[in-house]
Amino acid sequence: MSLAIDEPVPPARRAAEAAAVIRVGPLDFVADVSGALVLPEDRLLLVADLHLEKGSAYARRGIFLPPYDSRATLASLAAALARWRPARVIVLGDTLHDRGAMERIDPADIAALRAMQAGIDWLWLSGNHDPAPPAGLGGSVARELAYGGVTLRHEPSAAEQGPEIAGHLHPAGKVRGGGRSLRRRCFAANGRRCVLPAFGAYAGGLNVLDAAFRPLFADAAFTAHMLGAGRVYAVPSSALAPD
Repeated sequence: MSLAIDEPVPPARRAAEAAAVIRVGPLDFVADVSGALVLPEDRLLLVADLHLEKGSAYARRGIFLPPYDSRATLASLAAALARWRPARVIVLGDTLHDRGAMERIDPADIAALRAMQAGIDWLWLSGNHDPAPPAGLGGSVARELAYGGVTLRHEPSAAEQGPEIAGHLHPAGKVRGGGRSLRRRCFAANGRRCVLPAFGAYAGGLNVLDAAFRPLFADAAFTAHMLGAGRVYAVPSSALAPD
């Protein structure tokens, strides 16, 4: 059924129109412009690499950045939850930037994070930065999870023979044209594997043509689903440029 021109468009429909479909094994996910991966029929939302308190970790090393990265990251996450209304959220590791993050994070940010979990089955997967996420974050914790025939984990494994969704590498794609270049965080996917972009405000990105990605996509071409201003753009690996 189509909407009348003066009817408000539901948030999830607007989000789907701006997103891209990514197949991983038997499942068709929606790549949200925020960097979240969504399975709308199951009301499942996945994100990776929030890296909360990266800014304060850098400050301790004498690299001073605006100390608002955790708040900005959580605001982006809250917006994605409002668009998709998931019943289950799985965070694929590196929620915290380091083991001292809980000592530095503003209690108001923890309260905001706990509030967003209301009515949601929330699971944290352990990462290399946070092998044991603290209980103060709420939800439950696991190392990895099999969901619908797809393995969810933090670090992608080149030895994995089945479908896999992971984070860890912070993929970013770069394209050139007209004497200019554009670099954006992206989902890297080839039908069997998908590596999510880092969700954290300060998490950055590694070019998907970097050697770190070669073992994961050596047997087939892949697509970089690049996060643009308001929508996701699918770019074949053959059209990407190195840094």
